[in-house]
Amino acid sequence: MSKAILGGMEEWFDVVDEADRVVGREKRSVVHARNLLHRAVHILVFNGRGEVFLQMRSKKKDQCPGMWGTSAAGHLSCGEPYAEAARREFREELGIEPPPLEELFRLPPSSRTGWEHVAVYRCDCEGPFVLDPEEVDYGVWMNPGDLTKAVQSGDRAYTPSLGEVWKGWLAHSARRS
Repeated sequence: MSKAILGGMEEWFDVVDEADRVVGREKRSVVHARNLLHRAVHILVFNGRGEVFLQMRSKKKDQCPGMWGTSAAGHLSCGEPYAEAARREFREELGIEPPPLEELFRLPPSSRTGWEHVAVYRCDCEGPFVLDPEEVDYGVWMNPGDLTKAVQSGDRAYTPSLGEVWKGWLAHSARRS
């Protein structure tokens, strides 16, 4: 259910507090208009060459259209666990059954994450992907060093959330080394 409107019905999200506790429910449009805290997942998909898959977000998207985003991402439905949402978003956006996903870290809500508590997952997968044209215009495999340079330079072709996720990935990777 990653589409904003399904069969004429708008999505509803859990509204959460700073500690990620549910404090209510609201329509997607209201959550975004009022910058209410809510939940999302981002998935980083790596291939055997160590490249990360990035998606060009559809120009039809209401948030960051036509910008580079993480491999797959989306909001949690009301009551949905983060891990379940990650698997669903992978299937919906990349069009195949996901391999095992590993949760790496979480990001707190901020203006750069769209006021979302974000759980970040990773996996290894070669594709090929069957991209959902409502969600994704196309995708590319990118060298991590090139992505790091783009994020550090503040390149506006990349979504702010991708920048935050990638900075988190770099910090996570440095801690594991």
